[in-house]
Amino acid sequence: MFPRCVLFSFSSFLEDRRANQLKANCDLRATSKSVTKMSPKIVELEELSGRCEKLRSAGKRIVATNGCFDLLHVGHVRYLRAARALGDLLIVGLNGDRSVYELKGAGRPLMAQHDRAEILAALESVDLVTVFPQIRATKFLAAVRPAVYVKGGDYTPATLDQEEGVILKDLGAAIRLIPFEKGYSTSGLIEQICTITSGETK
Repeated sequence: MFPRCVLFSFSSFLEDRRANQLKANCDLRATSKSVTKMSPKIVELEELSGRCEKLRSAGKRIVATNGCFDLLHVGHVRYLRAARALGDLLIVGLNGDRSVYELKGAGRPLMAQHDRAEILAALESVDLVTVFPQIRATKFLAAVRPAVYVKGGDYTPATLDQEEGVILKDLGAAIRLIPFEKGYSTSGLIEQICTITSGETK
């Protein structure tokens, strides 16, 4: 167990960080064009349907996955590489900041959505990235209409979100589960930071 004062201090730091990120993102819609220019791989959700339709018309097999991808680590990199190998291109749906907060709790995300998008777009295995504000990926999936949908190994077909499952069934999309790399997790990295912080305060 970590000293309560250390956990409180680190939690307060993360909460302040999150508040600053959300404040910065208030102008994200107004500056979305400049954010997109950081990488041609980053596209608005509203543009995604048309882009994917053209790709399908060209005979491309589209693979999709989604998640928070907060504090990207080697486990994420290997997961995305394996997902990309299942088709001709990989499209990643990225949870927006507010939905990450609702999913993960106080102190998350550690990085703002446009930063996370840019890092994902820099990966060779990722072909397109889009940010969606909802907790569930239903609108993202409806826009992409993937041939293959990939989730991490902590899911099973039975534990997938019901609404997402209905869309995937209607699309005839194959669902593939890729095991996570053991020993790699964002939560684990945060705990390691807490341990280091605890050691420095002794």
